[in-house]
Amino acid sequence: MIDLLSRRELFFEEAAQLFTLADKKQIEIAVSSLTIANTSNILLRQMNSTKTKATLRKLRLIVKTLTLDDKIIELALNDDTFSDFEDGLQYYTANENEQEIIITRNLKDFKHSKIPTMTAKQFITTI
Repeated sequence: MIDLLSRRELFFEEAAQLFTLADKKQIEIAVSSLTIANTSNILLRQMNSTKTKATLRKLRLIVKTLTLDDKIIELALNDDTFSDFEDGLQYYTANENEQEIIITRNLKDFKHSKIPTMTAKQFITTI
């Protein structure tokens, strides 16, 4: 999501393809509420609050937001699989919501994931 909205040069194209598929209802994209918050923080460095909120409102039309609750926080805090707490939160949000795949550029930190994990580029080549 951040690659798309920040137009990150090396990763924008794959992100745009992924979100275009979601916009056309060919795939469903779900993100954690943490992803929305992180994206907001990054966008606020590039644009004002009004434009950031407008951008996120548009994006929410094509993505489903998954809640991050006490159970997910507890799972992430008590699991040594993920050295990065945020990665644990993302993983357990996906796991608790029975997501089929995690799409990330951070593959190394998800090497022990029980959910298949791949980059946007890898995912696009599979469909």
